[in-house]
Amino acid sequence: MREILLGVLASLFFAVTFILNRSMEMSGGSWLWSSSLRYFFMVPFLFIIVFYRKGLSTTFKELKTAPFPWLVWSFVGFVLFYAPLTFAAAYGPGWLISGMWQFTIVAGVLLAPLFTLKIENRIMKQKIPIVSLFISLVILIGIILIQIPNTESVHMNMIFLGILPVIVASFAYPLGNRKMMGHLEGRLDTFQRVLGMTIASMPSWILLAIYAIFTVGLPSLAQVVQSLIVAISSGVVATILFFMATDRVRNHQGKLAAVEATQSTEIIFVIIGEMFLLHVPLPAPIALIGLGVIILGMFLHSYYTKVLNTKKALKTK
Repeated sequence: MREILLGVLASLFFAVTFILNRSMEMSGGSWLWSSSLRYFFMVPFLFIIVFYRKGLSTTFKELKTAPFPWLVWSFVGFVLFYAPLTFAAAYGPGWLISGMWQFTIVAGVLLAPLFTLKIENRIMKQKIPIVSLFISLVILIGIILIQIPNTESVHMNMIFLGILPVIVASFAYPLGNRKMMGHLEGRLDTFQRVLGMTIASMPSWILLAIYAIFTVGLPSLAQVVQSLIVAISSGVVATILFFMATDRVRNHQGKLAAVEATQSTEIIFVIIGEMFLLHVPLPAPIALIGLGVIILGMFLHSYYTKVLNTKKALKTK
């Protein structure tokens, strides 16, 4: 239950991404700067946190020992996650991007067979948790209901340039996150892992920034400030909270799916944020029903996780 609460709190801070990315695009900012600036700003904050916790030497030792997994899975989990999201913000409104992002709930469950679990010196391939998949599909139904009132305004270019990149991101984020957890096997804490992945993804962000300089020029002051806010809120606070929650349940696919499902609450926070900050009107009644279905799905995930914890406790007695 504590892990789910951490996931919901992370979603609150993640919601800032969708609201401000859309705001930056509406004011003429380029997605190239929206994505790269976030990670540039994350480095000093994470560096200070890990330095204060006396974990820098261990972090850099892990990076030097096996740089290839860091480069690959940081590229998947950070670059293939955030670059498509900021790109999509140029072609679709916040409600569409944040709504489609919830596909990561189902994506996370479907990725289970790509991972193994060591039990009594035996390596076993993990299976798709059927109950968690069913509950995730309930949440996905709620997401679809939210989108129905807006389907008339969706055009083909919005589908290919606004939706497909988000689907790529929805698979990349949990895949990169889980693969790094599997590689490290608990040797680094959440703060160290996020710093290490941010550093390992720097080559990609530097290349994007250089490309941006020659194609769209330097970012405006407003975009720099908003990117700084996204970096602190979503890049540092939300990422650490979410990774902390997934770290605690990394060896149980059902519980991991429940934590990842908390990202569905992002759309609720995005709708509220857009209403107050971007003056978006109250969603239609069917969209409100969709919100209710999402909350129901979250309750089912929470209940199922509690049942699993109870069964585990009884077995250990």
